[in-house]
Amino acid sequence: MSLLKQLFLAICLFLVVAFTGGFIASVENSREQSINQLRSHAQDAATALALSMTPHADDPVMLELLANSIFDSGYFSSIRVLRIPDDSPIVERNANIQLQQVPGWFAAIVDLPPQGGDALIMRGWEQAARVEVFSHPQFALAKLWDSTLATLLWLLACGAVSALLGGWLLRSQLRPLDRMVEQAHAITQRKFITLPHLPRTPELRRVVQAMNQMVDKLKTLFAEEAERSEKLRQQAYQDDLTGLASRRLLDLRLSTQLAPAEHHAEGYLLLLQIHDLNGLNQRNGGQFSDRLIVAIGEQLMRLKSRRGRADWLAARNRGSEFVLLAPGLHQDEVTPLLDALSDELETLRPTGSTDSIPVAHIGVTAFRLGETPQDVLERADQALAQAQAGNSAWQLLEGYWAQPLRDQHSWHETLQQALADSALALYVQPVGLAAEPAQILHHKVLARLPIPSGEPLTAGRFLPWLERLGWAARFDYIMLELVIARLKLAPQPLALSLSAATLRDARHLQQVFALLHSNPAEASHLILELDAQHLPVDVHLQHWSQKVRATGTRLGLQHFGGDFSKIGNLAHLGLAHVKVDGAYIRGIDKDEDKRLFIEAIYRTTNSIDLPLIAEMVETQGELKVLTELGVRGAMGHLLGAPRPWQTSIKEGSASDS
Repeated sequence: MSLLKQLFLAICLFLVVAFTGGFIASVENSREQSINQLRSHAQDAATALALSMTPHADDPVMLELLANSIFDSGYFSSIRVLRIPDDSPIVERNANIQLQQVPGWFAAIVDLPPQGGDALIMRGWEQAARVEVFSHPQFALAKLWDSTLATLLWLLACGAVSALLGGWLLRSQLRPLDRMVEQAHAITQRKFITLPHLPRTPELRRVVQAMNQMVDKLKTLFAEEAERSEKLRQQAYQDDLTGLASRRLLDLRLSTQLAPAEHHAEGYLLLLQIHDLNGLNQRNGGQFSDRLIVAIGEQLMRLKSRRGRADWLAARNRGSEFVLLAPGLHQDEVTPLLDALSDELETLRPTGSTDSIPVAHIGVTAFRLGETPQDVLERADQALAQAQAGNSAWQLLEGYWAQPLRDQHSWHETLQQALADSALALYVQPVGLAAEPAQILHHKVLARLPIPSGEPLTAGRFLPWLERLGWAARFDYIMLELVIARLKLAPQPLALSLSAATLRDARHLQQVFALLHSNPAEASHLILELDAQHLPVDVHLQHWSQKVRATGTRLGLQHFGGDFSKIGNLAHLGLAHVKVDGAYIRGIDKDEDKRLFIEAIYRTTNSIDLPLIAEMVETQGELKVLTELGVRGAMGHLLGAPRPWQTSIKEGSASDS
């Protein structure tokens, strides 16, 4: 029973006891007053009757007339005139009055007996007779009954009003407790909120202040850890001069991008080298060269934001070299991209940033999954050397492998047919506990595109085309429908990716919410995962996460690279987990810097009890290090490769929280 109900019942019990005691005391007091009034009334009547009978002491007829005149008034139960000394009756009248207005049980409880009085009739100095008068309690009982009813109604009204006021006062005073309970529940859901309004009650005020201080402390701890992780990320993986990715991060991303994985796409690598940087440095000084390097870095970032995708990487390779890693870039888009970049670079000469012609040379090569980073970089160097030899702005060196679908028309027809028929092959990959890989936290749902000419294509190969054609949000909704249909047959914890296109499309977003609301049982098993590189602004993300959680679905982040500044107020999102990008996991058992970086991320997320899951775990050494660091979960080929989704995929379960 809640504290409010207990206090309310205690108040009601106190009111019942107090009003019952008051009521009984009031009735008893009224009873005593009525008895005294009846006795006084009988005595007064006896005295008056005796005085009026004294002149007629020897006239029985007159005595009877006088007695009848008093008795007929109706307020007496009996009147008797007795001779002295033998007490023989001269006149005797009795009345048998029935109680009609007063219930019998009330008369029995009150027990109001008739009260009498007597007086002497004198014959000179001699006592001739005695008059006895008994008042009837009927009228006193009727009056007492009316008074009791009025008192009872008044006390009930007062009790009801007191109970209502007491309940309202209790509820208003204890409302801060409800808010503290909501605050505590929010903390368990990894949402850290403070209560702005402090209660007036000193005891509750101190409790609320203590809770707010605890939440503020957790927020401060998280902010400090996030800032420390961000500084470590910048020191390890960001170029100090340009703010672009460093050579170390480029090596990590390139090796990871070339590894076969569901979300990895083929694309192009651009190697840009500033023309005659050493000569510029000698002619104009180091600061002049630094400004040119910074300007080219800014142009690459603008090009990436305007024409690229969030998973593209702009990096400074060394000194005068820059690299743009562009997965998902199609061959039809390469030439317009290079022309646009060359035109941007040429705008630096009129501003006095350089006097070289051309400003830079660019070597471009295609890459495919399964290649080694050395092979890709060697081809890019070869293309760059050809551009420098021919003194041209750029040179493209294509790959020599066959593509299942080469032109836009083929992709358009294939994807349109697949979406219209919901003809997508669903695969699942287990996500297990790092300490006990056999214990499954959930399964990640993956999509592949069946094609007539071979094996189904992984998502990394067709998702860029879905984005180009504007069908990414439509694809997300179809995937959600397929997953919910499967969940109706076999409920189990699942994680499903959601693209940034759905977050930007209000119509599709409402359709997603409607689908989740109409299937609450299935929604409770789902974790919708957002790509950490495609997040909306912080305010929209918080609002969206609240609406997702209202459906019973949980929210997670995938491909997280430690950039906490992009997430905003992580403590308010109520995330189910954060999955760390595989680029920071591969080879962690051999790279101390990666280990320190993951340890910093773990400290940050652990400060708000947010589980960390590692992606692309391939070796026992990596898994051992992750377990030692405290990472909760892992996924990758070591724990299980993607396989077609059968009716039941349960292999063991653990709580994903």
